[in-house]
Amino acid sequence: MGFCYKSLKFQHKVNRLKKALFFALLFSCLQASAANFPRPASLEPAVGFWIKVYTEVTTNQGYIHDAVEMSIIYEKMDLPALGSNSERGSLATNAKFRYVKALKALGNGKRSNLSDTEARALAAWPKGTSSQAFRVAAENVRFQLGQSDRFKEGLVRSGQWKPHIRRVLAEYGLPQELEVLPHVESSFNPSAFSKVAAAGMWQFMPVTARDFMRVDHVVDERMDPFIATEGAVKLLKRNYSLTGTWPLALTSYNHGTGGMMRAAKVTGTKDIGTIVRKYNGTAFGFASRNFYASFLAALEVDRHAERYFGSVRLDSPTNYDTVAVREYIPAKALAQSAGISLDDLKQHNPALLATVWSGEKYIPRGYQVRVPRGDLHQSLENLLAALPGSARFDFQKPDLVHKIAPGDSLSTIARRYGTSVSKLMALNGMRNANIRAGKTLILPGNVMPEPALATRSAGSVQPSRRSGEYVIQRGDSLWSIARRFNVSQQQLVAWNGISTKGYIKPGQKLKVAGSS
Repeated sequence: MGFCYKSLKFQHKVNRLKKALFFALLFSCLQASAANFPRPASLEPAVGFWIKVYTEVTTNQGYIHDAVEMSIIYEKMDLPALGSNSERGSLATNAKFRYVKALKALGNGKRSNLSDTEARALAAWPKGTSSQAFRVAAENVRFQLGQSDRFKEGLVRSGQWKPHIRRVLAEYGLPQELEVLPHVESSFNPSAFSKVAAAGMWQFMPVTARDFMRVDHVVDERMDPFIATEGAVKLLKRNYSLTGTWPLALTSYNHGTGGMMRAAKVTGTKDIGTIVRKYNGTAFGFASRNFYASFLAALEVDRHAERYFGSVRLDSPTNYDTVAVREYIPAKALAQSAGISLDDLKQHNPALLATVWSGEKYIPRGYQVRVPRGDLHQSLENLLAALPGSARFDFQKPDLVHKIAPGDSLSTIARRYGTSVSKLMALNGMRNANIRAGKTLILPGNVMPEPALATRSAGSVQPSRRSGEYVIQRGDSLWSIARRFNVSQQQLVAWNGISTKGYIKPGQKLKVAGSS
């Protein structure tokens, strides 16, 4: 009996020690978090505002508010769920105009016989607010669309990606709190695109992305959450090494490290609260000024999701089989070998662009293909090894290009090649249709060649069906011959033992069909 009592007493001490150790570790983590991501008192109104945006108003609602004094909210307005962007935008603009007009009236000293809007505007500010303050406020009226439904959807999606993000953050020695940044950027949507050409879950701009990943007309790794995560972590680590604090490193994600280092120099401090309050750089607008506060709000909501949304069931990570392809491979051939549809292969390899899925380009050598393990009847490595030689290539399909001539426009070029302006813009990463003579445009790989190359007189020499040979005519090129006979330049090169840059001349015979 005494032995049992002593054992119980010993176990009780162990439990107390475990509990004390747990709280010590928790306190240590909280201290580290507070040190890395401080919440200055001056930013609390902004943090509170973004918590409201993320949890209290949907994308069919919004706030009319002051863009500087973030605690000042004039009105919560509803928008028609099925309304067009133009209709919804007009409603928000009209509401802003009403408050601008009301604040100007208050700025002129009006305090009686107030309209409903004037009364709302007056009540939103502390008693005794000066007319001058109202005149300033009239310049700062803003509309903010709600995000609560989008944030909740992002919480669900985050379950798919957070385990990978945490592993990469740990690998690079960065704070785990950074895992919530995609809430601010894209609501954890890997397919997100912005009006300014930012793309993917981490919303990389093309210029910044190219420091860390491949972005061209064949592969855009911004759209791959795995690759983009590593790029984002590298960028954040670089930002921190340059700025020295996480508030500045995070704001640099939106404003650039050069801009934040300039802000710190101008204000004489690295305190984010002081910089937000005092720095007036021309490019340091509302989004940059509020970026760190919105991150803190996202961190708060993410860490206490049940408080704001009740029980939320997160997506589970997909168990992928991944392998780097060793040759250039047609996407259709890989899908057939894996026993899945082309659409399914596309869904899980979002970095491969339309040129790959249309067959204009091959999956490039070295690309990491992903397929859910549950969709495969054997390993992806074995499936790739089983591909026939006819589905393996040593070269990528060459780009078709057009050199822009004086007088060319995108519409005339599109008509010439039987394609569309939108496809030309997408393929060349263009944000508008402006082009300049002398520059080169990449063309879709399935376009028809220019009429001068496509048409020949009735007396033109044709290939011999028996021999599969073609006699080169004046004006021919490897590209035009390949297009005419529906083969690739690589096949012509292989069949004829020549270089892709090799000189060809009229009268020379080329094999245009045969065994490689």
